[in-house]
Amino acid sequence: MSQQEEWFSAWFNSPYYHILYKNRNAQEAQLFIDNLLAYIQPDPSYKVLDLACGRGRHSVYLNQKGCDVTGLDLSASSIKHAKQFEKDRLHFEVHDMRAVYKPEYFDLVVNLYTSFGYFESEVENIVALSSTAKAVKPGGKLVIDFMNTSKTIAKLVPHEEKEINGITFRINRKLEAGFIVKDILFSDKGKNYEFEERVRVLREKNFRRYFRMAQLELVDMFGDYNLKPYHAENSDRMIFILTRP
Repeated sequence: MSQQEEWFSAWFNSPYYHILYKNRNAQEAQLFIDNLLAYIQPDPSYKVLDLACGRGRHSVYLNQKGCDVTGLDLSASSIKHAKQFEKDRLHFEVHDMRAVYKPEYFDLVVNLYTSFGYFESEVENIVALSSTAKAVKPGGKLVIDFMNTSKTIAKLVPHEEKEINGITFRINRKLEAGFIVKDILFSDKGKNYEFEERVRVLREKNFRRYFRMAQLELVDMFGDYNLKPYHAENSDRMIFILTRP
């Protein structure tokens, strides 16, 4: 499947994506970053990669906390927005995580808020993780923050409506061929739109297999943004702390 046909290329470049998700909890995101930095204790000289950075909110906050940050995202429109925040020790570029970026350059790579598992084939997920691992310096760390898939499926809401900026988004969710699929339908200015989100059903055992294939070592795992221990049934997140030997 070409990049033009992939759901995330169209959806993430759409202004409606940012309208639908504009009310994401910034305070929660900053708390998570604070907790991560307290755990990792990065040196001021650390080079940090925010992979799949979107419009750069985590990158900006990491920079405010003293990190030298590069934000990468496939969406050209998101990176165009993020570039307004660029300054010394904060830069953004358009990049596909399936391609290697600056081998062995970063002390810390973060991939946050379920920004993985989008690709149609499992092989592409493994390629993306292997390429990401190559950007990490030996001895450096990689943080992957993914939904707790088991809990997400157990609490899946099949139908939902949200009105934001005068637009009614009709959201339908289902399991389909190993993916959690979200269909998003709405009308604006007399035109009908339909977008899709597809995230592969990945559980802890899948990630552990990916990590072995990418030659990454799992050093810790947490279940929420307060970095409490992970429990398969009731944790909100799967937060993996990895190192490249």
